[in-house]
Amino acid sequence: MTDVKDYIRTIPDFPHEGIMFRDVTTLFLDPRGFRMAVDQMLAPYAGVRFDKVAGLEARGFILGGAIAHQLSVGFVPIRKKGKLPGKTIEQSYSLEYGEATMELHDDSLNAGEKVLLVDDLLATGGTAEAGIKLIEKLGAEVIGCSFIIDLPDLGGRAKLETLGMTVDALCAFEGD
Repeated sequence: MTDVKDYIRTIPDFPHEGIMFRDVTTLFLDPRGFRMAVDQMLAPYAGVRFDKVAGLEARGFILGGAIAHQLSVGFVPIRKKGKLPGKTIEQSYSLEYGEATMELHDDSLNAGEKVLLVDDLLATGGTAEAGIKLIEKLGAEVIGCSFIIDLPDLGGRAKLETLGMTVDALCAFEGD
């Protein structure tokens, strides 16, 4: 396999009928594929200085931890409400079926720090937008958003670019 997309399994009708679930666990299982994904996610930021990597729950933790380790910078988890101990800040966002809230420790970033936001998949952009707003509430700056998969028909990239974000994705699945 020579492309990250080759390592991604598609599971039809999960979590419900009509959904084509793009499963990156098969990518993570393969050491070559996983290394390729991390290296390619970092490539657009070669020579760019940043202080932390923020990962969106849950697969963004896997990617963010690997990327932060590679660069010897800190890792910041952005989690679903109620999962972080200690004092947090929160940001609610809309889902197709309701609303959700993400949280960030209020002492995880310092004003002026530069942050790379990562996750496995960009769909509508709601979760990523919430993550960006949390990072900015603490006075830090998002220098880019990096994903393995983009589902362009769902509009997430356009939403994040409207916010002035640089968005990178390793592959896209049209029509999802």
